[in-house]
Formats: sequence, C-alpha cells, structure tokens
Amino acid sequence: MPDVLEEGLTLVLVGTAPSRISARARAYYANPSNKFWPTLAAVGLTPRQLAPHEYAELPRYGIGLTDVAKRHSGVDAALPGEAWAPHELRGKVRRYRPRLVAFTSKRGAAETLGVPTGRLPYGPQPEGLEDAELWVLPSTSPLGHTHFQLGPWEALAARVRALRAQGSGGTGTG
Repeated sequence: MPDVLEEGLTLVLVGTAPSRISARARAYYANPSNKFWPTLAAVGLTPRQLAPHEYAELPRYGIGLTDVAKRHSGVDAALPGEAWAPHELRGKVRRYRPRLVAFTSKRGAAETLGVPTGRLPYGPQPEGLEDAELWVLPSTSPLGHTHFQLGPWEALAARVRALRAQGSGGTGTG
C-alpha cells in the first residue's frame, strides 16, 4: 500500500499493516466490516464517508496514511517480528512533519514506542513522536469491534478542529 503523505498535514493515521482484504483491493481499510471510513465521517474528519478506493483523497482534508509494517499484510498477531519498522515510521514523521500522529491500534503504537499495549491509554499520549503530538486510538478492525470506542476518535477530531482553527497546519477543510 502506498503511503499517503505530504508536507502540511494536520494528522497522519498510522495502521499496523493492511489486512489481506485491503492488500488484495489495494486500498486502505477495504474490509467492508472495518469501521475506519464510517468513523472518519461520523467524527467529522471527512465531510462524507469515503470509499476505501478514495483513500488518496485524504490529504485534501489534511489527513495522511501509513503503516508501521509496510511490507506485510494480515492480522497483527500473525505478523513476524521483522515486519515492524518503527525507524522507518519515525523517519517519515520527521520528513513530513504532521502536527498529529495517531495510531489506529494499540499494537502499532506498542511496537513503535516499545511500550506494552496495557500501558497505552487511548487518547493523547504524554510524549510526542518526532515533534508531533501523539495519540492512540481504538482499532476499527472487525477483530476489535467488541473493544471499539468512538470517544477517543471524537476527541481526536476535536483536537484536529482546534489546530485548524488556530491556523497551525493542515490543508483540509474537514
């Protein structure tokens, strides 16, 4: 899956690795049961629900996408240890300088930060990532539906709106 990154983004959402369905579709969060696209619209990060194949439109709303395990696909638990590339993610954050970085699962955050998932609360984190404000969000994956909470996503959207109102980044209008 290609990164959706450019300078001036307010928010970069970081997944772990594409699911097998997303990899086959060549589109982020393509599983019809994944709550990602409905969640972005529900919290106001996008003005309407985008389809997975429209992922490249996200920068117009000040949002980018990438993954921690770019060269693999499948469920987090099945990824081999060498799949995780936190150093590459950190390099991308340094290069593109988004205001916010939000992991769309605790596992991706844990692998990047070297912190057990149980010690990562949802929401803003006390430490940033390469000068970006850091957030951890509940996974929208069908495997995590029993643990999904909209609240942290709503809080993130409010923070994005606040940063945009300050004129401090992002090209989007969402």
